[in-house]
Amino acid sequence: MIASYITYYVIKPTGRTNYGALIDPRAHPIPAMASTSLDGKPTPLETYKGKWIMLKVGGSDCRQECQDQLFAMRQLRTMQGKEMERIERVWLITDNEPLETMLLRVNDGTRMLRAPADAVVKWLPVEQGGKVEEHIYLIDPLGNLMMRFPAKPDPAKVKKDIGKLLKASAIG
Repeated sequence: MIASYITYYVIKPTGRTNYGALIDPRAHPIPAMASTSLDGKPTPLETYKGKWIMLKVGGSDCRQECQDQLFAMRQLRTMQGKEMERIERVWLITDNEPLETMLLRVNDGTRMLRAPADAVVKWLPVEQGGKVEEHIYLIDPLGNLMMRFPAKPDPAKVKKDIGKLLKASAIG
């Protein structure tokens, strides 16, 4: 009994349980961007409000690292099982170049929006020397940017973070 008292009141846990970096949403509200769907129709990111959004940013020249991130997003969503319908995958494309047809087919189900690169770069936080293209971001169902996963993340740890959020959240 004494050991449990000491453990509870004296030894305080110093570790954190989240893998991704938490972001203060007040410091990074979603800006008003002139984002459009691939066919040119105005489609703001707020269209997907009400669901958890896994967000990836990058140009249309999607090399292997970019394709790996898109694949990881698809797999992470699938790994959530019955909760996967609560998650939307969005790729903000920061240029107006055409996309490869095969890339569109492989990533069917990913919402692809074109957004101005300058607005996106100003909005999304990165660590010193990093680039927004290296990360996957998470937006909550209320439209708050809340988490950034590291470049080349460990899928098991990301799955665990997303699972905890979905379990704790009654919305989305």
